[in-house]
Amino acid sequence: MVAVKEARGQGYAKRSLGQNFLVDPNTSRRIVQALDIEPHDHVLEIGPGRGALTDILAASEAHAVYAVEKDRELAPRLKARHPRLRIALIDALDVAWERLSPEHPWKIIGNLPYNVASPIIWEIAHRAMPASRCVFMVQKEVAQRLAAPPGSKTYGALSVFVQSYMRVKLAFTVGPQVFRPRPKIDSAVVVFTRMESRSVDAEALGAVLAVCFQKRRKQLGSILKQFWSQELEMLFEKRGLSTTMRPENLAVEDFQALAAVMNLRFRP
Repeated sequence: MVAVKEARGQGYAKRSLGQNFLVDPNTSRRIVQALDIEPHDHVLEIGPGRGALTDILAASEAHAVYAVEKDRELAPRLKARHPRLRIALIDALDVAWERLSPEHPWKIIGNLPYNVASPIIWEIAHRAMPASRCVFMVQKEVAQRLAAPPGSKTYGALSVFVQSYMRVKLAFTVGPQVFRPRPKIDSAVVVFTRMESRSVDAEALGAVLAVCFQKRRKQLGSILKQFWSQELEMLFEKRGLSTTMRPENLAVEDFQALAAVMNLRFRP
């Protein structure tokens, strides 16, 4: 394991865990403010690290604050500093998000490691249904993909899948200087708001997106040739789609309709 010592007594930044610790108090406050915490909220933080966000969350009016932390050295330090913090030593990729109690209003926050941000957000989007609002800091390029509209160069499978369950807003960008160690790229804070009454088959949608965006520069007629059916032809006619269109030109709702008709049963 390669690690970088950043401050005496504060713990190592482990490259194996993709750690870049947030050290700017103003940025920390802006991120927490974007979560819009209310007294009845149960807040869950992903990867609190040294506690730049945790310290603010613990002092907030949230009903309860939880954290999931993979680092075995940092987790007990946070617990010692905030005894009321409920912290689980677990990888966020292994969290059973569907087990969040629907009896409580949840909000999720985190400065996510660049290397796992996309899969974490993908899972939370369709599995953490009680979470009404999420605020994550991610690589700027990923943030642009998450918020991308149809027709843009950054619009892709991640955009469509997450936007099928949540409204996405790129709140503000963050430079490398607010982290230790400093990354070589910019970051951005993204706000997600849960949509109501979304009954989307995540597995079918993910499969359709994998098929379409693996060949995103090809036309839909070519991409979907092996799946073509009368139902698919009728869907294209109903939604005003053309076989000469490319995946990036379809709206989020178009992909949901394709998933319902094609009903593919494998994950991307």
